[in-house]
Amino acid sequence: MTDMITNQARLADGATAVLERPGARLVYEVAGDGPAVVLIHGFGLDMRMWDPQAGPLAARFRVVRYDCRGFGASGPLDPAVPYSHAGDLVALLDHLDIGGAVLAGLSFGGRVALQAALAAPDRVRGLALLDAVLDGVPWDPESARALDEVARRVQAGGVLAGREAWLAHPLFAAARERPDLAAALASMVAGYPGQHWLGQDPHRQARQPIDMLEGIAGPALVAVGQRDVPGFREMSAVLARRIPGAAYHVVADAGHMVNMEQPAAINDLLTSFVQEASWTR
Repeated sequence: MTDMITNQARLADGATAVLERPGARLVYEVAGDGPAVVLIHGFGLDMRMWDPQAGPLAARFRVVRYDCRGFGASGPLDPAVPYSHAGDLVALLDHLDIGGAVLAGLSFGGRVALQAALAAPDRVRGLALLDAVLDGVPWDPESARALDEVARRVQAGGVLAGREAWLAHPLFAAARERPDLAAALASMVAGYPGQHWLGQDPHRQARQPIDMLEGIAGPALVAVGQRDVPGFREMSAVLARRIPGAAYHVVADAGHMVNMEQPAAINDLLTSFVQEASWTR
């Protein structure tokens, strides 16, 4: 096998392990038993953003969460080794002997979930897309300017300056109103290596998901925070319109970090969706 694991034993609930991949390592955690659900984090963040969901979901399901290549505890990636996040996710499913799982991703994690569903549809029992990135739908002008400011700050002051600018982005405006969420976000972003900002990400580009949405089969849930930025509200609306049979929910009093800002609502949505999706395929 080209993939090796540092600990081959089944993990105790809540323990982390490392899957070695060419050019990177993936730190992951497994908890609970039952149908599998994989939680995929947002950009610059890590698996800790799913703390409000991990326990409640693990009471009914086998919950897998991990730090994507180049993020969080998975640490820096080798910029000389091409890869895809979808390939990493499928390798993790293989390693854990999971034939099929519901994929739940927020923002960047939603993009990864979409890419995996298109690359390996037989491994995906359902898609839960929370405030998901959909390339091809423009960002709203304010958010686009803030992205440009992140790039400018990285160029002028390096990754530390970029992290500060990223935390100031309008995507996190609603979460910043709560000191506990602002602190949690700052802790996660502090561990982001920043290689994507430095042009050190050899991710292999496949076809854009927006060109293939009508071909997605199986259950799909699209949820978006009522207070998210306009560009992401439009991305979610497009996903809901174009994925056949997708359920669509606007979550009240939530911004982009919908799972952290309104955990009870998201836990209810995910529990119902995972249960239904796991038994309908």
